[in-house]
Amino acid sequence: MLTIRGLSKTFSGRPGQEPAQALDQVDIDVAEGQFATILGPSGCGKTTLLRSIAGFEDPSAGTISIDGREVAANGRSLVSAHERGVGIVPQDGALFPHLSVAQNVGFGLTGQPRRERNRRVAEVLELVGLDHLGSRRPHELSGGQQQRVALARAIAPNPRVILLDEPFSALDAYLRQSLREEVRNLLRDIGATVVLVTHDQAEAMTLADHLVVMRHGKVVQAGKPRETYFRPCDIELARFLGDAVVVDGDIPCGAATGTSGSTVSCAFGELAIGSWHGRPGLCDVLIRPENITVRGAGEGVGLPGVVGTVVDQSFYGHDGVLQVAIPQLPERVPVRVMGDQAFDVGQSVTLSVDRAVCTY
Repeated sequence: MLTIRGLSKTFSGRPGQEPAQALDQVDIDVAEGQFATILGPSGCGKTTLLRSIAGFEDPSAGTISIDGREVAANGRSLVSAHERGVGIVPQDGALFPHLSVAQNVGFGLTGQPRRERNRRVAEVLELVGLDHLGSRRPHELSGGQQQRVALARAIAPNPRVILLDEPFSALDAYLRQSLREEVRNLLRDIGATVVLVTHDQAEAMTLADHLVVMRHGKVVQAGKPRETYFRPCDIELARFLGDAVVVDGDIPCGAATGTSGSTVSCAFGELAIGSWHGRPGLCDVLIRPENITVRGAGEGVGLPGVVGTVVDQSFYGHDGVLQVAIPQLPERVPVRVMGDQAFDVGQSVTLSVDRAVCTY
């Protein structure tokens, strides 16, 4: 559905300044009906990418194709923004304050017969659960309702691709979580092809079928969220995506790179390698906190593990995080536990790793 090849964008600098490269040889594929998220820190190029797809920016090089139709190539747009079949939901909704909800939704349907336009407006307002608010003005709505209106306006013309530019970032935490799940389910129900831009790691991994991570204008890894989280391409990405325990390791020199059954020696003992980058010898070992099992003193006697002491803990209700000090490591080890697992500061515990690790 959406194919991007070699996309680059360079902005001319001010007099005396070097040009700024926002995008550098970006390749992305989004299948029909897929929900893709573009994740990266501020300044990584994700918004420039979204604007290029929408037709608001001309690329410096590369191609963009939507539904098999090339819309940008050779450093210029071939199809104008309003003819690309793209719907966009901006960060702030960008509703027209002087128009009613229904008029905002119908804005992109200009040129259609009035009866058909009114029918489509009613249809999408019902779809987003706002069919009873069509006569209201934007200032009479909550933040979540305003974003649903913006979504309804984007999907009303039946676009080939829907672009979401951090649409939940201005909402409070509870509303943000509930609305993004609602929007995801709605868009999946109608079979929409979606590209969402965000700097929120949890949001990106929760919503995505296909996760694209950007850094300094480049795509560093793309794939399924679970695979990207547990098998990141490097330590920097591992830490960007979530809590990471990184320890020194040593892979036997006779081990064959990438073969199953290989192990690495580290502070947690001899661990199975699930994915490795580099060569045998000294390496970094990546362990996710949720892959560390913690047992109280006297539990699991005879099982492999290292002994440590709980020095701090945080409780979040559904789960918690222990900070454990072990003699083999200079830094505390974060361990994620279920909310009903009770440990005390100062308690002696045993830690073991129950999943194959990544090495770098």
